[in-house]
Amino acid sequence: MSLGIVVSPANPHGSESEITHQVQLSKPVIAFATSKTSSKLPSLKLGTVLVDSPEFLSFLTQPNIGNEVFDSVKVSQHDTAAILYSSGTTGLVKGVLLSHLNIIALVAGYYHLRKTPQEQEEPHPVSFFTVPLFHVFGFFLLARAFSMGETVVFTDRFEFEGMLRSIEKYKITYMPVSPPLVVAFTKSELTKKYDLSSLMLLGSGGAPLGKEVSERFKEKFPTVELIQGYGLTETSGGATRAIGPEEAGRYSSVGRLAENMEGKIVDPETGEALPPGQRGELWLRGPTVMKGDEKATAETLDSEGWLKTGDICYFDSEGFLYVVDRLKELIKYKAYQVPPAELEHLLHSHPEIVDAAVIPYPDEEAGQIPMAYVVRNPGSNITQAQVMDFIAKQVAPYKKIRRVAFINSIPKTPAGKILRRELINHSLSNGLSKL
Repeated sequence: MSLGIVVSPANPHGSESEITHQVQLSKPVIAFATSKTSSKLPSLKLGTVLVDSPEFLSFLTQPNIGNEVFDSVKVSQHDTAAILYSSGTTGLVKGVLLSHLNIIALVAGYYHLRKTPQEQEEPHPVSFFTVPLFHVFGFFLLARAFSMGETVVFTDRFEFEGMLRSIEKYKITYMPVSPPLVVAFTKSELTKKYDLSSLMLLGSGGAPLGKEVSERFKEKFPTVELIQGYGLTETSGGATRAIGPEEAGRYSSVGRLAENMEGKIVDPETGEALPPGQRGELWLRGPTVMKGDEKATAETLDSEGWLKTGDICYFDSEGFLYVVDRLKELIKYKAYQVPPAELEHLLHSHPEIVDAAVIPYPDEEAGQIPMAYVVRNPGSNITQAQVMDFIAKQVAPYKKIRRVAFINSIPKTPAGKILRRELINHSLSNGLSKL
């Protein structure tokens, strides 16, 4: 990026058609891939470099590459630095343009929070990356690691016990995680086999983390700080964060607004700003908000630079943000709105349920009813009626789950977001009997 080259990372597990779509959006002239994934790429102007080839690997060991290349390039803060792809949970992904200014502002926030050498008593930060580098969560935590001089441990393919071994071997202090991994930490007996005492902090993002899961994690790992943050591809990553044990202890919150970030809660129908405690769509504005996307219209950014996140949230009186659900994912049961995430958090608290997702299911009388897809623990015989009864005892009548299907795994994006559209299509295609 310092050479003025625009970087656009893509999921190596993406299908050929998905990669083609991303190539059409970003229009690259050169690509870097492994020999296993290069066949998915079309022919490009400057070709494809194989990063596992002997020629490329030998190039990495060459000393003293001339600085004259760097000196000859002029880069403006408003130039595009990266094109990332937003989650395609309801359709094809879109390319999000992030500028050098966005990245500078993000890194400046990290430096603002950095402790002085006199304050630092902790060991040197060593991170284990469980989140994909092509996703905004991993991409900008990698930028943080480079800019802050931290040590990072990578793995070819994520495997839960392999991660535990790495924590013990490399004395991992920090891990960015998605909520399903926090759930795995709380439920897995494998954690008792390894020395995890070096672990100081888990930073959870990508999807909301339930209060019950957070509390169970703290019971099992009382010395590990579990913090939540909130961000989007369109905000270059983190827009809110929790700092310190006191803020981290507010398990339902994703923290306060990050440095230089403004936020407000807006009535999605009228556009009117709402006071603390009232739910509405979160709008954000600040120097890390994207330069634009290929469909940047008034639907995404207004004339004053406010980014419409599409998330239903509220602030409390102390400025802590609480994420309720996606605006477009609310289930419309009669005249009520039911947040799927709330029901999913309750389902995760059941000892016989490994994972769950809640979707809208069409109903002639109610319009939509909440339907749950549930992954049972191995050996569990929990029934549909027991799942529905478990939820019914804890929620208002309109929020009750009225349909249940059991499934082997919940489809998700690499960042841990539920692919609800796949489940909705599955529920409507007479596939329930095949589960």
